[in-house]
Amino acid sequence: MQERSSVGELAEQLRRELDRYSPGGKLPSSRALVERFRVSPVTVSRALAQLAAEGLVVTRPGAGAFRAQARTAPAPAGDTSWQEVALSADGAADLVPRSVDASGVLVSLAAPPPGVIEFNGGYLHPSLQPERAMAAALSRAGRRPGAWGRPPMEGLPELREWFARSIGGSVTTAEVLVTAGGQSALTTALRALAPPGAPVLVESPTYPGMLAIARAAGLRPVPVPVDADGVRPALLADAFRATGAPAFVCQPLFQNPTGAVLAPERRAEVLRIAREAGAFVVEDDFVRRLVHEDAGPLPRPLAADDPDGVVVHVSSLTKATSPSFRVSALAARGPVLERLRAIQVVDTFFVPRPLQEAALELVGSPAWPRHLRAVSAELKARRDAMTGALALHLPQLALPHIPSGGYHLWPRLPDGTDESALTSAALRAGVALAPGRPYFSAEPPAAHVRLSFAAVAGTGEIAEGVRRLRTACDEVLG
Repeated sequence: MQERSSVGELAEQLRRELDRYSPGGKLPSSRALVERFRVSPVTVSRALAQLAAEGLVVTRPGAGAFRAQARTAPAPAGDTSWQEVALSADGAADLVPRSVDASGVLVSLAAPPPGVIEFNGGYLHPSLQPERAMAAALSRAGRRPGAWGRPPMEGLPELREWFARSIGGSVTTAEVLVTAGGQSALTTALRALAPPGAPVLVESPTYPGMLAIARAAGLRPVPVPVDADGVRPALLADAFRATGAPAFVCQPLFQNPTGAVLAPERRAEVLRIAREAGAFVVEDDFVRRLVHEDAGPLPRPLAADDPDGVVVHVSSLTKATSPSFRVSALAARGPVLERLRAIQVVDTFFVPRPLQEAALELVGSPAWPRHLRAVSAELKARRDAMTGALALHLPQLALPHIPSGGYHLWPRLPDGTDESALTSAALRAGVALAPGRPYFSAEPPAAHVRLSFAAVAGTGEIAEGVRRLRTACDEVLG
């Protein structure tokens, strides 16, 4: 973290001094900058690269860095208003509008302003990421013979085998495809299973990114309510009968956002209902590796107990590593596997081989189980810190379920609360929240917020964030 800060500070200092040099003028040598600012050569190199990316300097190997020529005046803006007609007319005949609303996804992806505590994040804080292990894995991977060649379209056999073992049951290497992150895998699955205009059953509430995928593909998300034991089978059966949907998308383990785990007696029932409906179950097993220390044994993925090919399974390494470590898997059996493979090849060709090789190096290293144990303990500590702080300072926020895995809580707000007003007030108080409305595909039964405890620096920041949230609640709730 200190190195990143130094790079930014040096780049800013050099940016302020550029006026000393005429266009094309040479900047001091890297050695001179190292001595003057007392930083490492790597910091100087990265700072100059940042300025080069901004178009302020030009670097020439062996010659040094030079101030870039003055930029020419930008061309007058064109008239793009014609696109409003073109894009709208294109979808006029669609059964379901295919406009893309990414707002629910951007809430958990966008970095908050400086000084704002990130209770809306969807990934591990850098202090929880295995940065050294990933860097070492990537370095080793780059030296592997053929590491920069074209990989098999389905993915490296060794990585597919590792994912198959992780899923368990009778899943084989041949039934696994390596994909570029869970979002990409879910997109491929929904495109393979449902034609535009079709209904698709989803948990309610559910992950906004999945709702965005469905709507962008012209699908109609139909909600099926979730309780503390996961999706309710009777309502799932009713929804299949009413809609004829070809697929049901679910997160049986530590569901996002409720944290629910599908109860043992419901697992076989869900598969039976889907099989009788002639439909697929898309299992998004997104946080199996973010289990808390006190969770106990985990249930197997639904795919491990599915000999008939009902389940299309998605699992990923991203949540347990870094948002940029986008390696995941799609697993399916039967003719649907070929359709999944064809769509993925058309869309992305393949996942870059160096990233696949790095994934193999990472999960095969002694650092991997150590990392998972450390994250498991830290997430439990953070969850306990947040639940304790909420109980003490904000008892009016109901927490009917405290999960033993994942990275967030799902408090219910008092009846009549304006989520948007609370989110805005919280941001003014210095804490970013994820409002509950985007997690529902239809009218929500109550107001909620999602509070992440993984994207912050530690338990101290959690305590301060809850204090700021109380200030916002006092303003909005009275």
